[in-house]
Amino acid sequence: MGMHYKTGEVIPDDLIQKIIDSDKYQSGYATVRQLSFGLNDMAWHSLKDAFSGDVVEFEKEAMKATELFPGVEGTAFSTGFSHIFDGGYAAGYYGYKWAEVLDADAFDSFLENGIYDKATATRFRKEILEKGGTQHPMTLYKNFKGQEPSIEPLLKRSGLIK
Repeated sequence: MGMHYKTGEVIPDDLIQKIIDSDKYQSGYATVRQLSFGLNDMAWHSLKDAFSGDVVEFEKEAMKATELFPGVEGTAFSTGFSHIFDGGYAAGYYGYKWAEVLDADAFDSFLENGIYDKATATRFRKEILEKGGTQHPMTLYKNFKGQEPSIEPLLKRSGLIK
């Protein structure tokens, strides 16, 4: 139960529900925006030859599948997005979204079996944490989960599907 720190007045249920509901606010836009960043990153790092074209046109083409709003004239996203050139990610920005997929899908096992289910926790420890980099990560994940990761738990957690 939440209450005001000075008066002790209990926070009304409708206000608590508004706080909970706001957690998902604009999650669709945030997801598409992050995918856009990853597509741009991969486009740059998939070039076979040195680039000599128009940066703005290149990134517009790379990100067009995810862009929802018109660009701002005179700006270039790529030159200001340090993650892809200066931040050490080099064609790995998509890893943020992939990590969210793995996190949500693995946690879904705990939700299905009970958050404190010892068998699930033991399987996670033995099949992923203890084995570290001894096998391909997807092999370890499938040993834990019994299948490849699904995007559905992330979409549910983000409020994008029921």
